Amino acid sequence: MADPPEVNILLLGDAECGKSTFLSFVLFLLIIPPFYPSPSLALCSNHILTTPFIFDINLKSTPYRFQLYDTASPESWTLLTPHVVILCYDISSRLSLINVQRLWSREIPRTFPSLADSLPVLLLGLKRDLRSEQDPNGIIYPQEAYQVAQELRCDKYMECSAVSGELLREVWEDVCRTAVGSVGKEGGGLSEGGCGVM
Repeated sequence: MADPPEVNILLLGDAECGKSTFLSFVLFLLIIPPFYPSPSLALCSNHILTTPFIFDINLKSTPYRFQLYDTASPESWTLLTPHVVILCYDISSRLSLINVQRLWSREIPRTFPSLADSLPVLLLGLKRDLRSEQDPNGIIYPQEAYQVAQELRCDKYMECSAVSGELLREVWEDVCRTAVGSVGKEGGGLSEGGCGVM
């Protein structure tokens, strides 16, 4: 039996913005059956708990091997051929969103010049549970982040909290659909425009 198609997902963002926690909780969500996102998305028997996170998923009865990398991966993420890039920031840290705008979004065309026009790019706000606990002047609200996503020409803006679980399932399903949709196809990309919001 042939190996399932590999789907590479790259998370870019500042250290401590919540990328690793998001990946850890997604894995927990997948390996505990009551928390499966939907009947159409199920984890197969193989999963590896190290970075990059690698696991086999059936999406609508079609098998895929998802490989999730972030900027802390031991392998150089610059050598990847990603199918989707997720720009991550901490909702309670304005600096992390500024760095997405000034640093991380610019890494895509610089590092993946042949893919920059077709690579789907998502903007993901993490630590949603901290929005109500922090200084209101430093918090990023959805309308502001959505505007940034439009300016960066991201394909979608999403946010969730790995710790509370709020919107985690929905974000993960959206990431899966976007990633699988870009395997063997042209996607949106930073230069194509079009931003949806979740």
